[in-house]
Amino acid sequence: RIVIPLSGDLKNAKGIINENIESNSIIHGTSNLKRGFAHMLKNGVVMDVKVFSRRDKLSKTDDELVEEASRLKDVAQEYKSAELELQMEFHEKLGALLLNEECPAAIMHRKTGEIIVDKEALITHDLLEKIESEKIEDLIMEENDVFDEIKKIIREYDLALEKLQSKHKLNVEFVRKGDIDLDPGIIRQVKVYVATKRTLQVGDKMAGRHGNKGVVSTIVPEADMPYLANGETIEIILNPLGVPSRMNMGQLLETHLGYAAKKAGIYIKTPVFEGFPEDKIWQMMKDQGLSENGKFVLYDGRTAERFDNHVVVGYIYMLKLSHLVADKIHARAIGPYSLVTQQPLGGKAQMGGQRFGEMEVWALEAYGAAHLLQEMLTVKSDDVEGRTKIYESIVKGDNSLHAGTPESFNVLMKEMQGLCINIKAESIEKD
Repeated sequence: RIVIPLSGDLKNAKGIINENIESNSIIHGTSNLKRGFAHMLKNGVVMDVKVFSRRDKLSKTDDELVEEASRLKDVAQEYKSAELELQMEFHEKLGALLLNEECPAAIMHRKTGEIIVDKEALITHDLLEKIESEKIEDLIMEENDVFDEIKKIIREYDLALEKLQSKHKLNVEFVRKGDIDLDPGIIRQVKVYVATKRTLQVGDKMAGRHGNKGVVSTIVPEADMPYLANGETIEIILNPLGVPSRMNMGQLLETHLGYAAKKAGIYIKTPVFEGFPEDKIWQMMKDQGLSENGKFVLYDGRTAERFDNHVVVGYIYMLKLSHLVADKIHARAIGPYSLVTQQPLGGKAQMGGQRFGEMEVWALEAYGAAHLLQEMLTVKSDDVEGRTKIYESIVKGDNSLHAGTPESFNVLMKEMQGLCINIKAESIEKD
């Protein structure tokens, strides 16, 4: 089973032409992928190919045992090289700090009392190795900047080594047990991770760094965008109504500070609880010859008319979120129904329908659209007989609606009968 983790259309992939797709291989048309979804990719790069297999069988074949031994060998080799790299980095850091330097105070072993390095002794490679081989908790030295740095380097190394060991343990377990979270009935699964470039379009979601998310409503030529008095064009316009109710003033401060920093040609880093003081932002704006309140005169890019009000202009960091309209767009004529309620399933992945909820029902009631509402709640939903009849009438070209009893009513009756309430539906024929 092949799973392409991109849009829903690609998830319908049935197979791959080339069995051995290498990482970073370029996909052009149908060179690597079967026809049917390759045209949707246009140009894509295979970032990674992962094979997941179930290993919960008690007995393994000879081939599986050989494959497992080979993979365990690769994992062990990978761990050894990573550990060696970590040790070399640790040795370099400690060597840069201590090698060929005089020790400011004696370093002793806490448990044995042995002097590892004498005071004012020149630290050689041998002494450095002795320090490296000890745990930081076992070393005693008079408090000084050098000892603090030694402790920091050793602690960082110990932490990194611990992480590496736990990762190695997980990898070994993974090779031996396989993937236990595979769907039932699936023995092996291949996931091909394909990266494609998507141009920003109307309907794509974007956000700043202050919870100020939103959807792109329109994209216009650069010449149509508003511009400053010096001819500089605005790149993105945000609705000011997004500020008062949410009270995320950080985006405004970021806008002002970003403009001042851009003019000054510097980068500014503001920690969470030690933000850049507001008075300093205004001072920076003043120093750079910008408006002291952060607002500027803007001109309409189409008519060149000046806007009545001054507008806040600056630089902010905007991100493109992975909620792209191309992946969301979906339509259904017919599709699967729920087994119990007989109502259409929901969601694009299930080829589901659009939910017509309680409030939407109120809207149709308010309009007095009785026949439309009846259609929504019966033949378009869980009236099984009515669905068949409406199909037949469409085929015959007969414009009539014969709505029956929704299946949800039958479910309600069965639930009440399950509570020992004797309830029956009787059909009364009209004269």
